[in-house]
Amino acid sequence: MKHNSSRHGEIHLGTHGEDYGNWMPSSMLWLVGGLAALAAVLSVLSFAVFHITALGVVFVIAALLLLALLLWITWIRRQYAFGGGGMMKRVHHVVLSHLDFDGQGQLLDVGCGSGALSIRAALTWQAAQVVGIDYWGAAYGYGQAMCKKNAESEGVAARCRFQHGDANRLDFPDESFDAVVSNYVYHNITGADKRALLRETLRVLKKGGVFALNDEHIIDTAQEAFGSRRRAARMMLGDSRMLVGRK
Repeated sequence: MKHNSSRHGEIHLGTHGEDYGNWMPSSMLWLVGGLAALAAVLSVLSFAVFHITALGVVFVIAALLLLALLLWITWIRRQYAFGGGGMMKRVHHVVLSHLDFDGQGQLLDVGCGSGALSIRAALTWQAAQVVGIDYWGAAYGYGQAMCKKNAESEGVAARCRFQHGDANRLDFPDESFDAVVSNYVYHNITGADKRALLRETLRVLKKGGVFALNDEHIIDTAQEAFGSRRRAARMMLGDSRMLVGRK
């Protein structure tokens, strides 16, 4: 298996003001921050208005715990940011460096999010055509328009196509792609049979095609992508594993 880490490491995304979002969405910060503020208000009311000391103590503890959680996920968001700790791009680097792809033909990115992994692939293999599909739920704030804008800004719009899709039922004929990648997608598809998801991914891969699927599978990538398993766990991705191979 080729491991072209030097080639991938020379690519730097997000240097032209592109928006690649963050794996720790801002909505999560607002939610936890709002709950912490609510708990603080309820603690004040419990002490000053209702004079229920025990209830006030409960709300104080809840507010402190939520504040600690807010600080933690704020740190995680900073670590993931392309302009911060850069952990998102480091993980993408690891995924593509494990892909034994010659750069010829078509590559599919299942669950492309903001398009960062697709765009990195297009910059890495400049003869390849890249297709990114995603359901683009509301949780992370990603979307097709974001992907297209990022690809245009990075100069690869002519070789990147982004479309709405479902990993359970990929809208492509059998053996359509020469390579398939996916990064932290399958575990988010609730209620899905993970083996069926894998079979569907491999269905659209050509005979002899290669794949690198990073999620909660076989090869432990926590040490390589995050520096240590402990650091990966602190960033809520301790089970960072990858399945790689050739069909």
